Amino acid sequence: CYLHSMSLSSGPPPPNSQSSNAVATEDSSSKETDALVHFLRGAPPTSGASQGQLDSLHQPSGAIHPASLPVTSLVSGVNRNQHQSKPGGGNYSAFSEASSTAVAGAPAASGGPLGASDEEMIDLTPGQDNPFRDPFGAQSAALSQHRRETATAMGNLGGGRRRSSSGGDDFVDLGGANPIDANEAAGLAEGHYNDFETIDWLKDIGRHRKRHREILRRMKLSCRGKLVSLFDSFSGWLCVGLIAVAAGLVAGVVDIGTTWMSDLRDGICAEAFWFNKEQCCWSSNDTTFDDEQACRQWYTWAELVGDSNKDFGAYIFKYLLYILWSLLFALLAALLVKVFAPYACGSGIPEMKTILSGFVIRGYLGKWTLLIKSVGIMLAVSAGLNLGKEGPMVHMAACCGNIIAYLFPKYGRNEAKKREVLSAAAAAGVSIAFGAPLGGVLFSLEEASYYFPLKTLWRSFFCSMVAASVLKLVNPFGNDHLVLFYVEYRSTWSVIEIGPFILLGVIGGLFGAGFIRANVWICRIRKFGRLGRFPIAEVMLVTLVTALLAFPNTYTRMNTSRLIKLLFSKCGPEDEAELCDYKWNSTNDYSGSAPAGPGIYSAMWKLMLAYLFKMVATVFTFGIKVPSGLFIPSLAVGAIAGRVLGNVLEQVAVSRMDSFPFRLFCRAGQPCINSGLYAMIGAAAALGGVTRMTLSLVAIMLELTGGLQYIVPLMIAAMTSKWVGDRLTKGGIYEEHIRLNGYPYLDNKEEFAHTTIAADVMHPRRGEAQLQLLYQDSMNVEDLETLMAASDVNGYPVVVSRDSHYLLGFVTRRDLMLALEFARKNEDGIVGDSLVYFTEHLVAGAVAARHTDAGASSTDGQPPALKLRRIVDLSPITVTDQTPMEVVLEMFRKLGLRQTLVTHNGRLLGLITKKDVLRHIEYLHSIDPHNLIFS
Repeated sequence: CYLHSMSLSSGPPPPNSQSSNAVATEDSSSKETDALVHFLRGAPPTSGASQGQLDSLHQPSGAIHPASLPVTSLVSGVNRNQHQSKPGGGNYSAFSEASSTAVAGAPAASGGPLGASDEEMIDLTPGQDNPFRDPFGAQSAALSQHRRETATAMGNLGGGRRRSSSGGDDFVDLGGANPIDANEAAGLAEGHYNDFETIDWLKDIGRHRKRHREILRRMKLSCRGKLVSLFDSFSGWLCVGLIAVAAGLVAGVVDIGTTWMSDLRDGICAEAFWFNKEQCCWSSNDTTFDDEQACRQWYTWAELVGDSNKDFGAYIFKYLLYILWSLLFALLAALLVKVFAPYACGSGIPEMKTILSGFVIRGYLGKWTLLIKSVGIMLAVSAGLNLGKEGPMVHMAACCGNIIAYLFPKYGRNEAKKREVLSAAAAAGVSIAFGAPLGGVLFSLEEASYYFPLKTLWRSFFCSMVAASVLKLVNPFGNDHLVLFYVEYRSTWSVIEIGPFILLGVIGGLFGAGFIRANVWICRIRKFGRLGRFPIAEVMLVTLVTALLAFPNTYTRMNTSRLIKLLFSKCGPEDEAELCDYKWNSTNDYSGSAPAGPGIYSAMWKLMLAYLFKMVATVFTFGIKVPSGLFIPSLAVGAIAGRVLGNVLEQVAVSRMDSFPFRLFCRAGQPCINSGLYAMIGAAAALGGVTRMTLSLVAIMLELTGGLQYIVPLMIAAMTSKWVGDRLTKGGIYEEHIRLNGYPYLDNKEEFAHTTIAADVMHPRRGEAQLQLLYQDSMNVEDLETLMAASDVNGYPVVVSRDSHYLLGFVTRRDLMLALEFARKNEDGIVGDSLVYFTEHLVAGAVAARHTDAGASSTDGQPPALKLRRIVDLSPITVTDQTPMEVVLEMFRKLGLRQTLVTHNGRLLGLITKKDVLRHIEYLHSIDPHNLIFS
């Protein structure tokens, strides 16, 4: 919500300055040559082991840790509002501007050479396992204090040397292994990616595999290594177990607090104010209370001031207090969100889907977001707004997962591995929201997660199980049932009822498509119009209108969860509610069907008004700047439609019980039509139409109600609503909000049916500026510094020469900036005229005659050369210009690429970023693909 409409604190997170690595030198003959070969990217802390020096020199892709930028090169504060609420900036401009500004410290371009504004252009993933690159590399234990301070100031530069046996200050090549200093390596990955950047899946997974190989190697060397290996293998289960416990406790507190605060608008328990209405009446042992009179221990606010509950004055007084309490709760929720945690607004599921797909949003899963969202959702639900707390519980569980993941370096310092535990946390979020552990696993698999290996499936299952167990222990509902809406239907369903089930699916699909279109339209006005400038005023206005219209109707005044439970329930002879006002007689044994009394007709009119009110109110409520979920409002709308349809069919069947086809399923002792079942089917259809869930939706509804025998009707309704909704809108509500906010999300469920090729999408095109390139042996230090000052791209392809654009590799801007600054400050003789070589060996001929090896003094008065071969990624992901875009798209989806270079017979033509792919897909969706003509 606030991501594009509110001004946040400036600048990306500060770099991690607690850890640093050092650069050691050899003898004077090769000092300058090898000074820059020991770059380190952050690795999880390990201890007591060693690894080959060449393997510890570099990361798999040759990229420097983002936190390793020198202090003088770090980005200054960035006003996120400048690149978050840019009207007309395109769906993907917000994050591309953010990333390029964060890296370059300069205004972001909307286009430009090499995709200057693309956040994906940070570094590349290698296509093979290079022995010269490894995530393990650490500072030598024998570095002098001066070298330690220098390395700390410069950033995370690593060394693969150790002190010579002579004990002097020179460092020699080991060729063997180096100890890894856990204290120096700790915390390096925390600044691994900047805000609004896409992670590199292959690189992070490669770092994890090399780390695991190192642990296995240590396990064979010592008992300590065996213990480290045992803890490492067990840490994943321990991590998700702690996440489940934390999420379950948070859910229990939220459920109890929401119920108490919701009842606070009506009255208070005189003897124990911390009891809600139900608990208060339990303590009084009064079992004859109803919603109006409650019990002797529960006092309405009118009774506290001496008025009776029945007169008109008491009604007006309760009406005013209902509005005032609602406004107070809504104001507190909006203020907490705006002041302390802007990311706490909304559902959080669209952002969670984007984060799990590999995007970085700093602070979105932080401790402040967790705290404010937990308190804010209690206040927002208690304000009577048409929203639910179940959707935000997925976000809150993910916050618990992110916080606890930092206790385990295996996950806290590896973004790809962290997303595995976040997927398990998302499953736990649904488990604690509905008491549906199996549905939570399927929700994470079907809806939330982008990368879901088998190990993640097992851990998600374990996490959901533990979270549900903790929720059962807390027992926030007070009914000894884990599920939220427990039902006990004894009647069965008939094949003839498939028609009404399909009708409910159609109604749910139409509602979902209409809701999505209307809500996205409102949110677009809120985001780009003047409405978004006054978020608190909007919250107060929506709350005021909702309270004014909701109070007169019993079914809109009550808590939405209570309403759904009432609609799902079956009627018995002891029920005095309007929905159970049947005309029982001596021929009826109170378990079959009976004609409707006046109470049912009154309830039907109120429910139809509630249906219209909740549809409209939910459209305007979802997206305001308070925590808000969509599951419960959608279930309520569908349950109302299902209950009304069920009651209508029931009365038709009762009046024609002996006619065909009603005589086929109207049996003695059973109702002809179970209206509670129809409410359950309608709720599933409405939620399916809004979210487009299928398998996970059916599992959640089965666990939510306990009605396992109704799996086929639920499947029919879910599939019908999805088919109808997909014909009217392209995706569910979460996918539409992802598109609206411009998140770089590639939907892996969407097919690409067009015939374009890589040359149609790559940059530069005709009329665009040429790529910013590096030449392997014809540029000096001053040329590189001028190039970086004049451009704000995040990386540079390396080619042979100005005349020969054959691709050699890729260098990130961070690597180059750090290398040049370090060379200027620490290498003897490096000046602006020093030639820079991106090759392993110096060229022969005239150039070689004028320059000696790096580190040696020049023989002809020329400054020494600088060799930066080690920072070049020699295996960037490339495609040819004739590669079909469906193949390129699958590479971005399955490999998690940021960008790929486009070549023709080895010659560099351009590049394709993730943003380019997203723009291309949106462009193709808006026109007829058969009429495309590309230059």
